Amino acid sequence: MAGLIPQNFIDDLIARSDIVEVINARVPLKRKGKEYTACCPFHNEKTPSFTVSENKQFFYCFGCHAKGNVIGFLMDYEHLSYIDAIESLAADAHLDVPHENDGFANKNRQDKQPFYDILKQASELFQQQLKNSERAIDYLKQRGLSGDIAKQFKIGYAPDGWDFLISHLGQSTDNLNSLSKTGLIVNKENNKTYDRFRDRIIFPITDQRGRIVGFGGRILDQGEPKYLNSPENAVFHKGYELYGLFEVKQALRKIDRIIIVEGYMDVVALAQHDINYAVASLGTATTTEQIQKTFRTTHEIVFCYDGDNAGKKAAWRALENTLSVIRDGMIAKFLFLPEKEDPDTMVRKEGKGAFETRIKNATTLSEFLFEHLKSESDISSKEGKAQLASKANALIQKMHNSLFKDLLIEELSTLVGLSYQHLESKISSSTKSRKPALKKVKPLRSQQVSNNKTRLAVALLVQNPVLASQHKVPESFKHAVNKGLPLLHTLQQTINSNTEISSAALLERFRDSELENTLNTLSMLQTPETENKEKVIDTYKEIIERLNIEDRYEYLTHKDESGEQLTTEEKNEFFELSLK
Repeated sequence: MAGLIPQNFIDDLIARSDIVEVINARVPLKRKGKEYTACCPFHNEKTPSFTVSENKQFFYCFGCHAKGNVIGFLMDYEHLSYIDAIESLAADAHLDVPHENDGFANKNRQDKQPFYDILKQASELFQQQLKNSERAIDYLKQRGLSGDIAKQFKIGYAPDGWDFLISHLGQSTDNLNSLSKTGLIVNKENNKTYDRFRDRIIFPITDQRGRIVGFGGRILDQGEPKYLNSPENAVFHKGYELYGLFEVKQALRKIDRIIIVEGYMDVVALAQHDINYAVASLGTATTTEQIQKTFRTTHEIVFCYDGDNAGKKAAWRALENTLSVIRDGMIAKFLFLPEKEDPDTMVRKEGKGAFETRIKNATTLSEFLFEHLKSESDISSKEGKAQLASKANALIQKMHNSLFKDLLIEELSTLVGLSYQHLESKISSSTKSRKPALKKVKPLRSQQVSNNKTRLAVALLVQNPVLASQHKVPESFKHAVNKGLPLLHTLQQTINSNTEISSAALLERFRDSELENTLNTLSMLQTPETENKEKVIDTYKEIIERLNIEDRYEYLTHKDESGEQLTTEEKNEFFELSLK
């Protein structure tokens, strides 16, 4: 795909960047033995529990369990996107970020710049017009907004008339083209044009870099549509952007939660009452992309809707989209306001304290999920329980493997009276097809030991990628029964693609995958002293060889217990392995 940053560049950038230096410039660190410590920047604490490993190029907090490499730190601390974090590191290293098919990517960026320019100029004109319109100012005052809030959100006013923007910005052919392609003007069939926004309060929509990408316009008096948005174009994608997200990042260093509301005025009214963590989903159902974007900024999302049927339907769509995104450590809640109320009217009626109490007492995702499903099924009957279980399974299948997913299955088990194992196998069978029969085989007594060995092997390999060239993982691990062995094989293959890869860069390859949390945790596991390279190599080699023996023994055990006939060679091998 054009414009993608080459993976090898990211690997090299991480290797060049010293995480201690990057973090120390933002959070003063103190050396403690081989590592550095500080009070965690991601939660309040008096005793330092935030640790930075110079050797592993990794940070970890023993208090809130925040962890990651240098890219992850910049994303979390400075609320940057993945690409922006890479560009920030590259700028510090005086490197230009390359892109695959770089010529196309550069041309694409250049082609978009006139759109950003014209949108900025239009916003400045709208803001100036607001200052000159007593009617627009009176409207905002009636809605309880101050001049400072209007300035913070760059609120403006599009005067009544057909050619305000055209007359001020449309003197050149290039500008007319930019006005048209950003949707600021509408082209009629008779080759005439007119302004899209007329006699409306204007809310600029900014991207994560603070660039204006579109507008929302609210009519002052009666009329339809009440809200009018910029159309989709090269720089504005409604299902991706969130109104107010840039302003949230500007207002707060530590963002404990974000509340997602439906309207521009809701965001601004909440900010007016010092609730500076609200964003709006631009009048559409909150998309998966918007939820992912929000979770990259905070660990808790509160979806806020009207309590009527339309609000419940919108909330349910948000829940469905959240399930495919949410992971351990993330929290999603749902706040339903009284009918015919919205955050704007509610916060003006009851004030900040009462509204924030509503936010804190919002319904959890699990509560909303099961209450909604129970309302659709009669669980006093077996048929109703089966219906509920079927619907719940279809939803839970969307989730990443996590403790939260396990807890939902456990709650479903209690609700419908089926065992956890039965429900889990039903969910797993819909998403996994490899070796389903092996599920029925009891684990060996040595399984726990095997798992501990596997964890240590993965930890050693993640912390010392050079081990992949010292002792290769057997190819048989790719389809092994023990879940950790395929992971070892995957790590081996990943390291093979760049034999110079660092531990931090190796972890970066698994960002946003189901393996991310596991690998991040194992990267902090205490292992034999890294200074003694020979000891590390010998330990790793011994574990891999032992795991290979146990995996082969387990395979032959499964084959024998499932009724398959072992060959003479396999019987002899089975006997010899049992003695080891």
